[in-house]
Amino acid sequence: MAEPPLSPQLSLRTQIVRFIVTGGLAAVVDFGLYVALLAAGLHVNVAKTLSFIAGTTTAYLINRRWTFQAPPSTARFVAVAVLYAVTYAVQVGINYVLYLQFEDKSWGVPVAFVIAQGTATVINFIVQRAVIFRWAGAKRPGE
Repeated sequence: MAEPPLSPQLSLRTQIVRFIVTGGLAAVVDFGLYVALLAAGLHVNVAKTLSFIAGTTTAYLINRRWTFQAPPSTARFVAVAVLYAVTYAVQVGINYVLYLQFEDKSWGVPVAFVIAQGTATVINFIVQRAVIFRWAGAKRPGE
């Protein structure tokens, strides 16, 4: 049985726009849950861990299908999970350092979150586009 043809790879600009839109939605999930969990009394790192999992799961599911137009793949899923583990450490580390730095400021939580999230987002896009989803959505030779 022949595999269904893949659509042509989207332009870098389209992928960036879609990645940002998806990231915005995932950030709303992440930040909303983070603030709710902090308000519920969870430790900052536990709250950030749970919200990160929810946000990155949302982002992966949408980006795989919409941004990078990739078919399901166990190898890609594992690669993204490894990438997210690395960016988790980066994001939680940056968030915690800045959270402590700005602890007495009313704007501290959102600023720490945005800086940590922005750093992780840049890392995620570059690695996903250049490595994990590099050939996804590209036409096969001879098509």
